[in-house]
Amino acid sequence: MYKPSLGVVLFLLFQQSAALELNQATEAELDGLRGIGPPFTRRLLAAREQRVFTDWQDLRKRVKGMGPKLSLSLSEQGLTVNGEKFQAQTGFEKTIR
Repeated sequence: MYKPSLGVVLFLLFQQSAALELNQATEAELDGLRGIGPPFTRRLLAAREQRVFTDWQDLRKRVKGMGPKLSLSLSEQGLTVNGEKFQAQTGFEKTIR
């Protein structure tokens, strides 16, 4: 019988915990992200209560302060919107570095 190594088990656990879907995330999970605090988390959750976010553009339109730099940072930490990572626009990378 195959017994996975500890490395394989840890990799699988990390992969599962790395992605955080905004439309399902709890307040505690969102508070754990770098770059946002409890007031911002409450704004995210309030907007989500009105209706789920369809994509990053919808999120950025509906939540004040959710600009491209923060969107990229949160996406790099594993946050997704409808399973999608934030896609920076061409040339955007130069403006945030």
